[in-house]
Amino acid sequence: MTPITPLLQATQQAAAIVRRLSPATKTDLLNRLADVLAAHTTEILAENQKDLDRMPESDPKYDRLKLTEARIADLSTSLRQVAVLPDPAGEVILERTIEQGLQLKKITVPLGVVGVIYEARPNVTVDVASVCLRSGNACVLKGGKEADFSNRCLIGLIQGVLVEFGVPKAAVTLLPPDRAVVNELLTATRYVDIIIPRGSESLIQFVRKNSLVPTIETGAGVCHTYVEKTADLAKAVAIVVNARVSRPSVCNSLDCVLVDETIAGQFLPMLTADFTKWNVEVFADETAYSIFEEADYTNLQHARQEDFGREFLDYKCAIKIVSGLDEALSHLQAYSSRHSEAILSQDQALIDRFLFEVDAAAVYANASTRFTDGGVFGLGAEIGISTQKLHARGPFALEKLVTEKWIVVGDGQVRW
Repeated sequence: MTPITPLLQATQQAAAIVRRLSPATKTDLLNRLADVLAAHTTEILAENQKDLDRMPESDPKYDRLKLTEARIADLSTSLRQVAVLPDPAGEVILERTIEQGLQLKKITVPLGVVGVIYEARPNVTVDVASVCLRSGNACVLKGGKEADFSNRCLIGLIQGVLVEFGVPKAAVTLLPPDRAVVNELLTATRYVDIIIPRGSESLIQFVRKNSLVPTIETGAGVCHTYVEKTADLAKAVAIVVNARVSRPSVCNSLDCVLVDETIAGQFLPMLTADFTKWNVEVFADETAYSIFEEADYTNLQHARQEDFGREFLDYKCAIKIVSGLDEALSHLQAYSSRHSEAILSQDQALIDRFLFEVDAAAVYANASTRFTDGGVFGLGAEIGISTQKLHARGPFALEKLVTEKWIVVGDGQVRW
């Protein structure tokens, strides 16, 4: 395998040029890229189909991998949205003169070179490039082999636009899909400023354990919805079904439903029609199993301990009956991945407790967890959903791709 150090060096050098681009130039570049993606839709779909042909449709990653005309149009729209967002670099955070006459200023500056490791999601290629360029950063992308044809096509289009604007191609670098390059990337402290893994729990844990470069987790999404006894059950059915089936392979989809014991006998049978339509496999605790069985729901399994805290990424769902909010909170404490959690209730006091006490990047009252998304939150494209607490939490988007710098101006002052 050819060492990737020369590629990383080139990206670091390109980062200095990206950092000097004016906000107006970055806006024009991203709008031009949006036009190019739209104009090359047929070519992108053809390359994406080559990737799809290598993956069975039954694979949970298939939907993540798949591009459509609508999804490419959404990528173009996202590029235009990012293009007009405020540039996060160059903001003056603090300004003062200290006793010694020194003028202090703290400003935001780009991180430098952002490394992202991801799997079968070619849209990430465009999303990461857009927010990195807009914030004045260069990026190194390590996609999975499953999306290699798609990624190389998209990178070719991105780099073509960079050249149009006098920016080196290396400002957005795609590394070979071989897993062997990952270790070299994770130890490239001289050239890469931050690593962001986006993908399976195993990938994220591998990066955490092996990276010498500072890492920001975009964690697995084990998302719960607690249906409290005062919930509007018709709305609760719609929310639960949407959160589980609208796009089951994404990280903000629902994995476990917690149901208050006083309404379980009424609520769970209300799910069966939609769950049957979508062929949702239910992993139920003993009480829930009996209720579903009595309602003649057949796609049913007895839940094992490991089914709670499991990210299914498929038309599968765990269900647990709880005695009330305290037990629901205890379950979340034990099994939540701290991504997105929801309560469905009409009791404002309980809603307030849930929103305050649940430790997650996003907490919801009476809405689907599927809304946790940088674009939906008005942040433009995102790199992922951060589930950790340092530097960034929640949608990791444009605003978080900066750090701080102190500027100190004097007139001959010295300190003994």
